[in-house]
Amino acid sequence: MRGLAGIANVRPWGGPAVDIAFDGDRIASVAPAAGRVGPDVLDGRGLLALPTIVNAHAHIDKSWLGLPWQRYGGEPGTEGRIRHERARRDELGIPSVERTAAVLDAHVRHGTTALRTHVDVDLGVGLRGIEAVREAVAAYEGAVEATIVAFPQDGVLRRPGVLELLEQAAAAGADHVGGLDPASIDRDPVGQLDGLFAVAERHDVGIDIHLHDPAELGAFQLELIVERTERLGLSGRVNIAHGFAIAQLPQPRRRDLLQTMGELGISCTSVAPLRLPQLPLAELDAAGVRLGLGTDGIRDLWSPYGDGDTLAIARQFARASSIVHDEELLRVVEIATRDAAGFVGRETHDLVPGARADAVLLDAEHAMDALVRTPPRLAVVGGARLLHEQPRSDQGGHHG
Repeated sequence: MRGLAGIANVRPWGGPAVDIAFDGDRIASVAPAAGRVGPDVLDGRGLLALPTIVNAHAHIDKSWLGLPWQRYGGEPGTEGRIRHERARRDELGIPSVERTAAVLDAHVRHGTTALRTHVDVDLGVGLRGIEAVREAVAAYEGAVEATIVAFPQDGVLRRPGVLELLEQAAAAGADHVGGLDPASIDRDPVGQLDGLFAVAERHDVGIDIHLHDPAELGAFQLELIVERTERLGLSGRVNIAHGFAIAQLPQPRRRDLLQTMGELGISCTSVAPLRLPQLPLAELDAAGVRLGLGTDGIRDLWSPYGDGDTLAIARQFARASSIVHDEELLRVVEIATRDAAGFVGRETHDLVPGARADAVLLDAEHAMDALVRTPPRLAVVGGARLLHEQPRSDQGGHHG
């Protein structure tokens, strides 16, 4: 990891060429390109520069990336995948620092320097997964940041002792506590949500709930979450991951639900699932509901797919949503980068003075071109450190 004093001759968001100067791990200034490159200044060669890509929904504790190929097994569905994962994770060394480090490296090479990761907390692993994630992230010496969600993948109430583990995780510094399908997993939505919200209130942490349950069942749980968010004063602290029900509701019902969510600062994250309707971006924006994008798990016991490229997930979301106009394409890139700041605890995540010195360089004309082609990430800078640079012989030409 080479420390940098700045980046010369890059085009933020596809605009005019500029020089970006760093001060510590922050951007000090952005000025018209002067053509000066020193030993500690990265030559941007007129490439497109974007804020690094934020992964707002990851599971970096549970991948077999770096191990020999693992055959997909077990039964389909959430319950089937949980059982299969519990049966095989120990033999694969999951969780471990080594496995997590391999996943982090994949994310960084694809331009991500900040992520929100769900980390399994259950009776089998306790808090070991969180410890492994923290150690793997620490190896980057602050150049990569991870916001941690203590995640009860195996349920909360149906496994006595899990709620206490979530309490311990929150007390030990986890940023959020997670939940999972309170109705279909625990079969006690009121009980699970009351337990999670109590932990969040006591320890002043956020809540990030996986909600796969469809249509009316999902909407019922969303309403329970809305009620508790308002009653306990947790506005701006609650996120719904997946939220398939939102896209499946009749439009008038969805409009009213989104309006309330927006008023309470309840956000959503999506992994742009195939074969399912996508969260309606225009409606979320109109209601003021923030949307984040993420990879979910990559090469794990749930699915052999995934490579750590959150920009590719953004493209998948755009294509599946039939987004084709420049303004909408740009909006998707903003969601995957600048506007995801809040998902990783940042006020600002952009190529502007005062923001963290995080940038990704691509050979593309502008943000829209980068989204639809997802070209290689030629350089990735995190906290003013060069984390990844593709050899010049592989970089080819550039737009300018």
